[in-house]
Amino acid sequence: MFYLVKSPWWLKKIIYPSYTWDIASTSKSLYLSFDDGPHSIYTPYVLDELKKYKAKATFFCIGKNVAAHPEIYQRILNEGHATGNHTHNHLNGWHTTEAEYFDNTLLACRYIDSNLFRPPYGRITRFQAKHLQEKLGFKIIMWSVLSGDFDTSLSEGQCWRNIQKSAKKGAIIVFHDSEKAAPRMLPALKNTLEYFSGKGFSFEKIE
Repeated sequence: MFYLVKSPWWLKKIIYPSYTWDIASTSKSLYLSFDDGPHSIYTPYVLDELKKYKAKATFFCIGKNVAAHPEIYQRILNEGHATGNHTHNHLNGWHTTEAEYFDNTLLACRYIDSNLFRPPYGRITRFQAKHLQEKLGFKIIMWSVLSGDFDTSLSEGQCWRNIQKSAKKGAIIVFHDSEKAAPRMLPALKNTLEYFSGKGFSFEKIE
């Protein structure tokens, strides 16, 4: 499985400059984000861990999962976190017609009240992105650092090292609150919160 742990400057500044890849910040802030939830077990666990450090995060939710777990989605909001749209059925934009992609995103809007959007797999066509931004008013949020927690070939230690080596001030870090990612996500999240808190960082949500 090939993927870039750290998003390169040329991807952010030259190829896709209209997407948000990191957050300009004068303070030592990191932006934790979680894709694919809410999950009945792992999202509450994540919320409990964040609370220990007074950390805020952004949850890019799948519409059908919000429909299945509205009480967990409400808890995310009640505890001061942000949410974003991740389509209703986790669609790959490269393999989906424009009409289906837009309809699916709008279906998710019935459950997710947010103008933040992250394309599943990071895969979205230029036309899809332009329509979402200019016609539907979405802000497309990508990432600075992929934890790699979705990669079952990684150990939990490797997942944590991906973050430790690559996260800088203003970085958007991607985790997944899913069953598949949990064996790597849970220890990596604990280490991230403890290590960077100890270095004077705060954890903020994406506005």
